[in-house]
Amino acid sequence: MNALTDPTKRRWLGWGSLAVVFLLVNVHRLSTAVLSEELIDAFAITASQLGTLHASFFLIYALVQIPTGIIADRYGARYVGAGGAIVLSVGAVGFTLSGGYLAAFLSRAVIGLGSGVIFIATLRFCASWFRVDEFATMAGVTTGIAGLGAIFATVPLAVAIDWAGWQPTVLTLAAVGFLAAGGVFALVRKSPAAAGLDPIENVPEQRSTSLRETGGHLRALLTDIDQWLLSVVFFSAMGTILTVIGMWGVPYLVVVYGLDVTTASSFTLVGAIGMLVGAPAIGRVSDYLGNRVGPLIAGLGLFTLTLSVIPAIGDPPLVVVGGVFLLVGFSLGFVMLALPIIKEKYPPGASGVATATVNGAGFLGGAVLPTAMGIVLDGYRTGEVVSGAVVYTELGYRIAFSITTVAVALAFCCAVWLSVRERGRKRESEKPSDSSGGQSG
Repeated sequence: MNALTDPTKRRWLGWGSLAVVFLLVNVHRLSTAVLSEELIDAFAITASQLGTLHASFFLIYALVQIPTGIIADRYGARYVGAGGAIVLSVGAVGFTLSGGYLAAFLSRAVIGLGSGVIFIATLRFCASWFRVDEFATMAGVTTGIAGLGAIFATVPLAVAIDWAGWQPTVLTLAAVGFLAAGGVFALVRKSPAAAGLDPIENVPEQRSTSLRETGGHLRALLTDIDQWLLSVVFFSAMGTILTVIGMWGVPYLVVVYGLDVTTASSFTLVGAIGMLVGAPAIGRVSDYLGNRVGPLIAGLGLFTLTLSVIPAIGDPPLVVVGGVFLLVGFSLGFVMLALPIIKEKYPPGASGVATATVNGAGFLGGAVLPTAMGIVLDGYRTGEVVSGAVVYTELGYRIAFSITTVAVALAFCCAVWLSVRERGRKRESEKPSDSSGGQSG
């Protein structure tokens, strides 16, 4: 059998086509840091407007997570993935043709709309084509693609912009997206049976969930304190990673250290490498230990201490800044543990919508935190413009980065609270049953 007729080989072709789209998603969503000077110059915008422009992607991305989980469960990854690739590419074309801030804002929101369906669709594909004991590995590898996309969104993107300009570069990404959409449509099917292939041993049949069942799961999630704690963790910690690596990390280095954009983007490249390594590595460690919450708490504690270096010192040595960015990216692995925690708490029919709920909170954080930092920075403008970019004071950046540090500290507190609740439930379950009218010896 060849790669198209052997289901164990065909699944890699399907996953690979979705992974290419997810790679593009991560280039688009983290590109604002490298594009910041060009966008400020092209649209004559302030820091808060740049933050809002960046955030428009994440706001839409967050809003479509739960609907995507429902649609992917019912119709599979083929149509959702191919449609998402087309929509995000149309948005990218519109972004390059934008003549003003409003058009750019709406176009980036369209990119977010198409991008928002890809991760959940890819996980849904993995659930239908890979064994249960392979799913966690595939989730980690898929998440690692985010790190690879983040790498392309740093120095390679900066070099491409310097060589060809930002508009031709984004148009090229759009062209790749249209081609990838064709690949998804051609190679992805809902299941091996839907592709006319033999079933894969130990791959569970994924039945469609009715809208009534989904409504019941959503009601349960709404009243679940654990879900809210994990959503705050994802909002604060994932939102911070996206903000530092994808938005304000490069402008901070350009202003405070006087670096050019390409050199500054090499530091976010270090952070992207941390993302690429962190998600698969921490996932495997968590599986090996059989523990999710413990590594989550330890990782968020380390994340808080690491990030606090920037607001505490302002201009630490560049080698320290590189270490901070590396650990910020690596912390993605700890943050992603929130998803298997919520997934394992609910039955298989609810795992998609439960995961989508928490995942959406992270990208809502990716919309709110960069805008909040931009608002703070606008209060510390120097009046100077360098290479078309507005300059903000070091104190402004210290205060702005304190927002993300506090956010990660809040995530740490929520993870500790989650652990306390987990231990409380365990103690309750271990209590001997009282069958003698309340008397105990």
